[in-house]
Amino acid sequence: MVSIEDYRQEIVNLSNEDDKCMFTQKHFFHGIPVVFDNRENEYYHFRKRIADQFKIGFFEVMIVGSSKFGFSPYKFTKFSLDSDIDVVLFNERLFDNFYELVSEYQYQIRTQKIRLTNDQFIQYQKFLRYFVMGWMRPDLLPQNTTEFKELKQNWDDFFKSISHSKSEVGNYIVKGGLFKNYYYAEKYYRSSIEEISTKIKSI
Repeated sequence: MVSIEDYRQEIVNLSNEDDKCMFTQKHFFHGIPVVFDNRENEYYHFRKRIADQFKIGFFEVMIVGSSKFGFSPYKFTKFSLDSDIDVVLFNERLFDNFYELVSEYQYQIRTQKIRLTNDQFIQYQKFLRYFVMGWMRPDLLPQNTTEFKELKQNWDDFFKSISHSKSEVGNYIVKGGLFKNYYYAEKYYRSSIEEISTKIKSI
C-alpha cells in the first residue's frame, strides 16, 4: 500500500502523459483495495455479486477511492469506518441503455413536453457534464420522470442491499457509478491528476 506522502510525491514528479497513464493504471485500477487487504477471495465474490446483478463480467467491477488507497486520493483524508465504498462499473451495453433514455429525455425537453424548473435545469446540466465524459452518475439522474425515478430507486436499493455488513465488504455504505467502458474511466481519473497536483503544490 502506498503512503499518502509517497502518493503525493509521485504525483508531483509526473512529467508527461505516459507517466500519468501508468500512475493511474497502477494506483487506481491495479491491486487489491485496502478494505479487502488479505481477503482477495472475498473481493472476487464481492465483485461477482455486483456483476451478476447487472449481468456484466466481474472484471468490469472495481473499487476506487479511499477504500482502494487507504486514504482519499483527492482530499488525503484517511479511510475510516465512516468512509463510503465507491464502486465503478464499466459496460457499454449498460451505459447505452441509459444513453437511450437520456437521449429521449433531451428530445422531450427540446419539444417542451418536459419543462424544467431552474433547480432541475442546474441539476440536469451537472448530470450531463459527467455523462458526456462517459460517466453515468445515478445520484445526479433527473427525478422528474417516473422512469428515471424507478431507475435511481432500483440502483440505490441494490447498493443498499450490499451495505452495512450485508456483503463481503463489511459495515460500510456502498455506492456505485457507471462508466461506458474502462477507457473512459481511466481517462477521467487521469485527467484529475493535474487538479490533484495543483492542490498539492498549493499546500
